[in-house]
Amino acid sequence: MKSLFSAILVFCAAFSAMSLYAAPLEGGFSKAPKTSASLDEKVQLYLEARYRVIDAAEKYEKTPYLYGGLDHKGVDCSGLIFVSFRDAIGVSLPRSCAGLYSWAEKIPRDRAQPGDLLFFKTDNTGKITHVALYLGEGNFIHAASAGPDTGVIYSHLDERYWSRTFVGAGRAFPEDLSGKPPLAGKPAGARSETNVTTGGWGGRTDSPAEDASAVVKDGRLLLGVAIAPTWNAFLKDHDLFRGFASQLHIKADTYTFGPRMVFGMEIRPEYDGALGVFRLPLTFSWGPSEKIMIFAGPVFSFGDASLSTDEGVRHYSGGTNWIGAAGITAAPFIISTESGDFAPYLEAAWQYYFSDSPGSNPNADFSAGFRFSTGLRWTFQVR
Repeated sequence: MKSLFSAILVFCAAFSAMSLYAAPLEGGFSKAPKTSASLDEKVQLYLEARYRVIDAAEKYEKTPYLYGGLDHKGVDCSGLIFVSFRDAIGVSLPRSCAGLYSWAEKIPRDRAQPGDLLFFKTDNTGKITHVALYLGEGNFIHAASAGPDTGVIYSHLDERYWSRTFVGAGRAFPEDLSGKPPLAGKPAGARSETNVTTGGWGGRTDSPAEDASAVVKDGRLLLGVAIAPTWNAFLKDHDLFRGFASQLHIKADTYTFGPRMVFGMEIRPEYDGALGVFRLPLTFSWGPSEKIMIFAGPVFSFGDASLSTDEGVRHYSGGTNWIGAAGITAAPFIISTESGDFAPYLEAAWQYYFSDSPGSNPNADFSAGFRFSTGLRWTFQVR
């Protein structure tokens, strides 16, 4: 058991090392000022970083809206923020509106500076559903999913729709404490002046859903693969590594039934070295997002299942069953790239086995029916 928990700690520590820099971004990105830099140097370098991000965002102007998109073929609102910071300064921010809202330092609107984030609630869920990049003087650039103009456009906070749905601003870079106006001292070579228009929603009073969490009529169709070692949790005198669990999956990310839901189907080839069997579960899954899902389904088991215990070999039946597997999958965070989404995940599953041997051995019987694994999942959008 100690070895198991040590392995879990190592696993978590490894992925924690990939965690994001906290906001505001004071280091960890290209051209970040050194701690020994003077105030003027820091002001200049942070200002340059802000406008690099704005420059990167403006290169996506007129890019179509595409839920889950991360390139010039299409982006969603949080995707535009993600690619702008990635392209400009090499930093990976959270991929969702809610993640960006949690990440950013909350500030009043009048303290927002170019390169900071603006957040909106555009539906009746009470959740943050839209994010934009602030340009100064009330202007912002964002990826709109509906309305008279869609895709990456410019809008203004004084527009009726956006003023009504605006929640607040979030600081991405340290505040300029030099006392200069927010737009003063724009570095040479920074973005050219933009003829910011007041397009977007104009005077519309309806409240269409918007964002990386928005209602998308067709939803998303996802394919992916995953691989995970499985661990011995309760078996004495056995290796820590028990076998492997893999999966090929297809998922539908949809709002058809109102709130967001993800439905999936998985083929899960598994090898259990402790029991000496190969399993092939076919499971169906459901969850409110890709981060947490439950699954269940039939299993085909190959081999004679048995465990070596202090009392001798204990045999098991029932591996092949119509409801032979059920469990839960949890992904603490998702890393989005142009080639797809990568997510470390933990999975706990119950598998149907019952003992054919006389006597009671709760420790062995529980181990036969319980699987714990940690692995990496890759998912990409096909529609």
